[in-house]
Amino acid sequence: MNPIVWACGMGLNSHALAVGFVEHGESYDLSMFADTGGERAATYAAIPILQAYVHRHNLPPIMRVWKKLEDNTPALTLEQDCLTRKALPSIAYGYKSCSDHYKIRPQHKVLNHWQPAIDAWARGERVTMLIGFDADESHRTMNYDSKKYQVRYPLVEWGWDREACVAAVQRAGLPLPPKSSCFFCPNMRPAEILDLAKQEPDLLARALALEANAELTTIAGLGRAWAWKDLVEMDERQVKMFPDPPEQSCACID
Repeated sequence: MNPIVWACGMGLNSHALAVGFVEHGESYDLSMFADTGGERAATYAAIPILQAYVHRHNLPPIMRVWKKLEDNTPALTLEQDCLTRKALPSIAYGYKSCSDHYKIRPQHKVLNHWQPAIDAWARGERVTMLIGFDADESHRTMNYDSKKYQVRYPLVEWGWDREACVAAVQRAGLPLPPKSSCFFCPNMRPAEILDLAKQEPDLLARALALEANAELTTIAGLGRAWAWKDLVEMDERQVKMFPDPPEQSCACID
C-alpha cells in the first residue's frame, strides 16, 4: 500500500483535515509541519492542541521540520535570511521560492530519507501526499502528480468548503486556529496587517524592520506597490488607499 503523507500547515484547513480523518475513518503514515520560523504566536500555540487531538484519536504525531543545510544543521529562518540578503520574501517580487525553500523542500528532504517512501519508490510505487485545499479553493488543485508522488485533496473530495471546515473544527471542540502564514508575508491584506499591529505589535515591528532593511528598486515594500510602514501610519479613513495585494497564492498550505 502506498505510504500516505499529510502536509500540515497548522491553519483552519489542517485542523479540519484532522477532524475529517477521524470522522471518515481515514489515517496517514506521516505528517509534517514545515516551520519557516516566522509564524504568528497563535499558530505556534495551536501546535500542542492539534497534537493532543491526533494523539487522542490514535493518529500519528505531526513532525515539525525546518530548512536545513547540507550538513543537516538548521539554516537561517526565512526572516533571518531576508535580513542577511537585505531583501524581502521572494513572493513580494512575484516568485515563490520562499515557500519552495522553506515549506516544500524540507518536507521532501525528510521523505528522501524516510524508509517507507524509499521502499515504495523501489517497488515502482508513489507516495500519496494529502494537501489541505478546501472546496472553495478547487482552482488551486492542480495536478502535481509525479514519478514519486500522487496528490490527494481530501477536503475537496468531501465537499468541505471554508464554512464546513469551521463547522468541523467546532464540532470536534477545538479552538478555531488563526490563518497560518509568516507574519511578514506580502500576501497579507491591509486588514490583516492592521490586526497584527493591534494584536502582536512586536511582530509588526520586526516586519517593518525587515522592510526598512531591504534594498528595494522594483517594489515599494512588503505590500509590493506600497509599504507596510505607510499603511500603519495612516488613519482608518486613509486605509482604503491601500488595495489588497493581487491574488497570488504561494505554496504554503493552510
